[in-house]
Amino acid sequence: MRITGGQMKGRRLKPPKGMHIRPTSDRVREAVFDILRQEFQGGRALDLFAGTGAMGLEALSRGVEKAVFVDKSDEALRLIRKNLEICGLTQSAAVLRYDLSRGVPRHPLLTPGGISLVFLDPPYGKGLLRGVLDGLARTRILAPDCTVVVETSADEEPPLEDGRFSVIKRRRYGGTIIHILGP
Repeated sequence: MRITGGQMKGRRLKPPKGMHIRPTSDRVREAVFDILRQEFQGGRALDLFAGTGAMGLEALSRGVEKAVFVDKSDEALRLIRKNLEICGLTQSAAVLRYDLSRGVPRHPLLTPGGISLVFLDPPYGKGLLRGVLDGLARTRILAPDCTVVVETSADEEPPLEDGRFSVIKRRRYGGTIIHILGP
């Protein structure tokens, strides 16, 4: 695992041990950022079900000012912190232990209209996506032009378009589908 672009391009990240955490592959991350555009000018990112933190780290490397990483797994939180240290980005991030089945957490960086980019990669087949998208809409933390990147398995047909979000692009990479949502 490595950062695929920006300031930290090529930096190797600590991978997970075992099969409890399913990191987004380098190839898929690079494709996502090619779709979004290569570099960002500030803004805040929110990496939900963050796992290794690779998506949020990639965003920080490419110019996002701050990122909030959320996961409920102690192993994931250790990996995220270690990878932030490896990249020298601990001051640009907040790492939260939170069960996203309970909604969206509160944090000083999660201010109304303050999040411009969200990564949402819930465990496949658990039915968590709709509740988290509803929680994001209710908390009003998303900027009006926020982009939400959702990763699902190719076997799932996620409920994404509901009047609050619409699918802008959809790409398949092997057994993974990336959905780019906009307001």
